[in-house]
Amino acid sequence: MCEAAGDDGGCGADTAPARRRRAPGHSHPRPCVKCGQSSAALVIRLGDAFCRGCFREYFVHKFRAMLGKNRVIFPGEKVLLALSGGAASSAMLRQVQEGLSRETAKRLRFVPGLIYVDEGAVRGQSPAQREQSLARMETLLQATGFPYHLAHLEQALELPASILRPGPGDSGEPGPSYKEAVEDFIQQQRQEGDRDGGTSLPGLGTQVGDPAAPRLPAAARTQELLRLFEAVETSTAREELLQMLRTHLILQTARTRGYAKVMTGESCTRVAIKLLTNLALGRGAFLAVDTGFMDNRHGDVMVVRPMREYMAKEIAFYNHFFDVPTVIAPPLPTKRREKPSIHRLMERFLLGLQEDFPSTISTVYRTGEKLSPAPAKASSESQRCLLCLCALDIAGEEELALEPTLIMEELEPAGDGAESRAAFIPLLCYSCRLTFKELGPLATLPPYVRAEAQRRIRRAEMTQQSQEVPLEDEEPSKS
Repeated sequence: MCEAAGDDGGCGADTAPARRRRAPGHSHPRPCVKCGQSSAALVIRLGDAFCRGCFREYFVHKFRAMLGKNRVIFPGEKVLLALSGGAASSAMLRQVQEGLSRETAKRLRFVPGLIYVDEGAVRGQSPAQREQSLARMETLLQATGFPYHLAHLEQALELPASILRPGPGDSGEPGPSYKEAVEDFIQQQRQEGDRDGGTSLPGLGTQVGDPAAPRLPAAARTQELLRLFEAVETSTAREELLQMLRTHLILQTARTRGYAKVMTGESCTRVAIKLLTNLALGRGAFLAVDTGFMDNRHGDVMVVRPMREYMAKEIAFYNHFFDVPTVIAPPLPTKRREKPSIHRLMERFLLGLQEDFPSTISTVYRTGEKLSPAPAKASSESQRCLLCLCALDIAGEEELALEPTLIMEELEPAGDGAESRAAFIPLLCYSCRLTFKELGPLATLPPYVRAEAQRRIRRAEMTQQSQEVPLEDEEPSKS
């Protein structure tokens, strides 16, 4: 029997794998890597130590460089900032505020608006808690001086069916170049004269909001929304449903209010998590539009993600150092003994790897940069997914693992016309088919989804009938 002492590395020694340990702290503060004069206040990555002033310049430059490099937001355009109250979207709002201030050397030239979607009903908040969160958020929105819009998730149940169709902006006609747009904007500013010194932008200073309107939707609408989410079978499908309703509600606000772009606050960390999550959900063909800088699948409204270069750590430091206010919403509640969603599992997996391997998030993010958005483009309505508006990626259904489930759906008792579950399947891409199977009864689906599905099914039947009519007319003429 071995009697070697554990301290000497014998059998009694600790055989657990050694974890990487932090280097002992320096006796004197590290200098800033940029200015070399001030003491470093934070270390973003190994060797990247910044003082507060240089870190602020670095953060601001990163945001401006992202917009300048892509040049998709033209001067004078109305841009809707989608705010959740979280760290990333709040930091994005602060960057826009500073970019439009009079003291900025090179000012941003677009006209911003803000939107906040209240999701408290499905996040387990009581009416009193929703009122409190809305009051806090409205205070932050009013302080910016920008036009703002408060929306409730219940309003998604009243959306028109046209929200599931691309707008007229996807015509294929070449628009003006960025340089021409800048020249036209400068000329327009000069023609307006010196009423305000030429420093203001049109559309600022007016706030949108009806103080007489009720703070919360009707209780019947809230109960209808809760029935929709309670009917969903898995937490993964619940997350996808919430994301779809939120996106459609923001898109409808942008269309009705005349916004050409929607700006969201996904960070690099969130983009990396979303990339692997969507890959696991079967959206591999659409990763470029789901996680890229711009998403123009909606035609008339483009979604841009200017915060996708920032790590969550950078955003947290910026908000802490420069007192950026945030309003944190609770996560979606899970049913008893329900497994966590793929979204949460992937988040834990990546963040756990990031602790031991600090390049994990950036590596996943850079990999997504190499993907092409071409597979997501649909050539016609019949080739476009009903829910996500991407191209139908179902080429040979007999080769897919989903085929047995489609057969089972067809064997189930069907309703009349489009109200059978099997009638929805050909309208959906592979990933949306998997989600649709877990959304519960058709009666609980949002009315605009069912209405658009019925329209497309009737249109497909009419097209098929029109193609069959000439064949019947030709037969008598041959005899």
